[in-house]
Amino acid sequence: MKRILITGASRGIGRAIAEKLAAPDTMLLLQGRDASALDETKRFVEKRETKAESFTCDLSKPADIAKLIAQLGSASLDTLINNAGIAVVKPIDAVLLEEWQRTLAVNVTAPFLLTQGLVPKMPSGASIVNILSIAAKTGFGGWSSYCMSKFALEGFSQSLREEVRPRGIRVINIYPAATATEIWNGVEGEWPRDKMMSAQEVADAVSYALGRPADVAVENITLSSMSGTL
Repeated sequence: MKRILITGASRGIGRAIAEKLAAPDTMLLLQGRDASALDETKRFVEKRETKAESFTCDLSKPADIAKLIAQLGSASLDTLINNAGIAVVKPIDAVLLEEWQRTLAVNVTAPFLLTQGLVPKMPSGASIVNILSIAAKTGFGGWSSYCMSKFALEGFSQSLREEVRPRGIRVINIYPAATATEIWNGVEGEWPRDKMMSAQEVADAVSYALGRPADVAVENITLSSMSGTL
């Protein structure tokens, strides 16, 4: 049975990925901060005869990450999907230090700690999927902390890929443009969600990359809306 850990699985892209990957031969390990929303994801995938476990923790806290890794036990892990992320959208002179540090903790340090702790449990043929953003390649005004974190995760991912390739582990990076999820609820301004991509499109890309034979590496997938939205 394949074991897949998905962070940020309570809603948005994480939930869409869980729904897409749900299958009778799969154990989905679902992480999130919102226990109620996480249970909704768990109930949905279980209706598809998928085994699932949920883990409520705050990825900005290294102690919570260490506890999560311990809870996962010694069983092998086939896929780690680093999806959880936060966005602080403000002019540079309005970004608070704690907002900057929390963005770095959730978007960069958490994937690092999870990867470091779980790679020893990953066999040849396993995959690490990082949900990045086009903001990992292009800077946008007002998005300094978010772009910082995605550029940092991009650099980490590229180095990690070369390190684990000899072990037969793939590192798959997904670069979505603006995607219509709840993350926009905390972003000031008018954002045309009807012109954005859906979370399901991102989930489809993840499923496609993971579905290739173990000796085939689909390493980078960029997704954008034909409307040209951010």
